[in-house]
Amino acid sequence: MLAHFAGLNPVHQALLAGLFTWGLTALGAGGVFLSREMNRRRLDAMLGFAAGVMIAASFWSLLLPALELSGSTGLQACIPVAVGFLAGGVFLRGLDILLPHLHPGYPLREAEGPSSSLRRTTLLVIAITMHNIPEGLAVGVTFGAVATGLPHETLGAAIALTVGIGLQNFPEGFAVSAPLAGEGYSRIRSFWYGQLSAVVEPVAAVLGAAVVFIVQPLLPYALAFAAGAMIFVVGEEVIPESQRHGNTDLATMSLLVGFVTMMVLDVTFS
Repeated sequence: MLAHFAGLNPVHQALLAGLFTWGLTALGAGGVFLSREMNRRRLDAMLGFAAGVMIAASFWSLLLPALELSGSTGLQACIPVAVGFLAGGVFLRGLDILLPHLHPGYPLREAEGPSSSLRRTTLLVIAITMHNIPEGLAVGVTFGAVATGLPHETLGAAIALTVGIGLQNFPEGFAVSAPLAGEGYSRIRSFWYGQLSAVVEPVAAVLGAAVVFIVQPLLPYALAFAAGAMIFVVGEEVIPESQRHGNTDLATMSLLVGFVTMMVLDVTFS
C-alpha cells in the first residue's frame, strides 16, 4: 500500500493525506454519540497536546526544511523564511479581522471579527475552519516538496507530519460537537458541524501541493507560510483555550508531550 501511495503524484498524495486528517476530526466529532458531556480536564489536556504537535511540526517539518532549502547561508537564508513565516501570521490575522467567528468554549458575547447575526454553530465552524487552513496547507506543501526531489524532504517526513496533525485534529472535532450537543442539538447535527470544520483541510492540502510543485522557487516561502499560520493559531487560540479553565499545569505538560511526540515522529520517519 505504501509503495502504491509513493507512486501517486503529489496532488493525489496531498488529497489522501488531507482526507486522513479530516477523517480523524470526524472521528473525534463522533465522540458525541458516546457522550454529550465534555470532560474539561481531558479536553484541556488534548488541546495542550495539539498545541505541542503544531509547534513541533512548525519547526521540524516546515521551518527547518525551509531554511535548508533557501539556497543561501547565514542571514540571507533567513530572509525568505522570515518573510513567509510573518506572511502566514498576517494571513490568519486578516481572516480573524474579516470573518466573524467564535472559538470553542467561549460565550457568544466573545465572538470575534465583525458583528454578525450568524448562529453560534456557524461561528464555531468558521473558527475551527480557519484553524484548519494552515494545517491543510502544511500537509500539502510538504508533499509538494517531496515531489521536487530535494534531499531535505522525504515521503516519510510528510507522512509523519500528516499523522501528527491527524492526532491533534481528534480533540478539535469533539471540541465543536460536544458543546453543541450540550446545548440541545441532536447528536447527528452536532457530529455534522464537528466534522464540517475540517472539510477545508483536503482542499488546502491540494492547493498547497499544487502551488509548490508548479512553482518550486516558492517552496521555502510556502513552508514558512504554513508554519507562521500554525504558530498564530497556537498562540491566539489553542494555548489560551487549553488554560482558560484552570488546568494550566496539565495543559502545559500535555503540550510538552505533544511536542516530543511530533519530534519523534518526524525524526523516526525521516
